[in-house]
Amino acid sequence: MKHIPTTVTSSSIGPLSLSIHPAADIRREAGDHRRYAMSISHTLKEYLDREHVHYDVLPHPEAFRALAIAHMLHTPEKEMAKVVIVKVENRFVMTVLPASWQVDLHRLRTVFMTNHVRLATEEEGKDLFPDCELGAMPPFGILYGVPVYVDSSLTEDREIVFQAGTHSEAIRMRYVDFAALVFPVVEEFHRSPSEVW
Repeated sequence: MKHIPTTVTSSSIGPLSLSIHPAADIRREAGDHRRYAMSISHTLKEYLDREHVHYDVLPHPEAFRALAIAHMLHTPEKEMAKVVIVKVENRFVMTVLPASWQVDLHRLRTVFMTNHVRLATEEEGKDLFPDCELGAMPPFGILYGVPVYVDSSLTEDREIVFQAGTHSEAIRMRYVDFAALVFPVVEEFHRSPSEVW
């Protein structure tokens, strides 16, 4: 199934405008009655619209891994961001890095200057993002009281694509807009696929 880009633009002089790719109507006529309404995180949608930021909603078949979503959306793996929640001592931190790369906990221990850094469990993270499906949180930790750390490799990209709070929609937006809204701490904490044994 090809994705159907939905462009959302808001401006201070007019109402929110939503345009869905014409293929959506063709598919409905062809008997495909699946849901096409946006169901991205309500918190995220309100924030992006209030800040008048352009973003595209990219529906896709249900998927639980950022790398699979990148392939479905024909998006370069390096532009598809994944979120990994880590626990640093007694607090949670959101890390954001390219889909095919892994978090290097040794580097994060250096970044946070503590040995008490580990991956958060699903049980620990499930209540942090109440309007998101488990594991589909967008990289907007600031909306949920969680600091955001972005791997420096993502800053090189013009656009960023990420899960939008569901396992069936992603958002594409300019990286500079993302950075202006999130104010992430930028560090290098990835292991590229070639570094993984």
